[in-house]
Amino acid sequence: MSDFIKLHQKHFNFRQFVVNAFKEDVGDGDHTALSIIPKDHKGWLQLLIKEEGIIAGIEAAELIFKLVDKKIKFKRLVKDGDKVKKGQVAFIVFGNTQKLITSERLILNIMQRMSGIATKTAQLQALCKGTKAKVIDTRKTTPGFRFFEKWAVVIGGGSNHRYGLFDMILIKDNHIDFAGGITDAIDDANSYLKKKKKKLSVEVETRSIDDVKKVLAHGGVKRIMLDNFSPAETLQAVKIISGKFEIESSGGITEKNIAEYAKCGVDFISVGALTHHVKSLDLSLKALKR
Repeated sequence: MSDFIKLHQKHFNFRQFVVNAFKEDVGDGDHTALSIIPKDHKGWLQLLIKEEGIIAGIEAAELIFKLVDKKIKFKRLVKDGDKVKKGQVAFIVFGNTQKLITSERLILNIMQRMSGIATKTAQLQALCKGTKAKVIDTRKTTPGFRFFEKWAVVIGGGSNHRYGLFDMILIKDNHIDFAGGITDAIDDANSYLKKKKKKLSVEVETRSIDDVKKVLAHGGVKRIMLDNFSPAETLQAVKIISGKFEIESSGGITEKNIAEYAKCGVDFISVGALTHHVKSLDLSLKALKR
């Protein structure tokens, strides 16, 4: 079991996800498979790679097949995070053919999206080579599918930001405006943590160099987010902060400008497009005659 699953299994019920997915897709039966394939028939499927990228979701696929039928035999030919190319086979699986065919679309839906995210993450992280910047995700995820999307980011060589609203304090623009100012919001957050006896990291979003200076003078946070700063403004902010706090760049960052931001010396670069605007990798599960 991967470290990611161990870390987040209390936040995500893998088995229940699979149950719900089949309830949505299968309903009262996969009548195509039931009508054509004998119930005791056994066969092989292979996962074909149809375009170059980073493969992700192999462990998830094996877990799902095993939940469907413990007797299914699964053989990995590559591992999550491997760079793959068109024509490769990622895994082969053997078992009850009806169950294999019924599971096919769920496996592909998960793996194609995870692989697309992992591929995009790897591309962006590669553009930051030679810097300390780490590409991280956001909460701009598909409801109910966050577990797989954030897992894919890690497989692709990136890191996760907070998993949800419960594991970090992130003071954003709306919080600041409703609180009456950036220092008031920081004080409110820390007072809350003290009262509730919670140990959570505090990050605050800044919208200007003036905001950065206010946070520097006030303290009370672990990380400063530079939201929609230009590269020039980012470089200025990094010099002002001078290592006193972690620094995250966010907003409008793409493959065209991420290297420029990374070279400014920031610690993290968050990219919402990793999960909300990504192309799935082309994969296919095909019958294998042996």
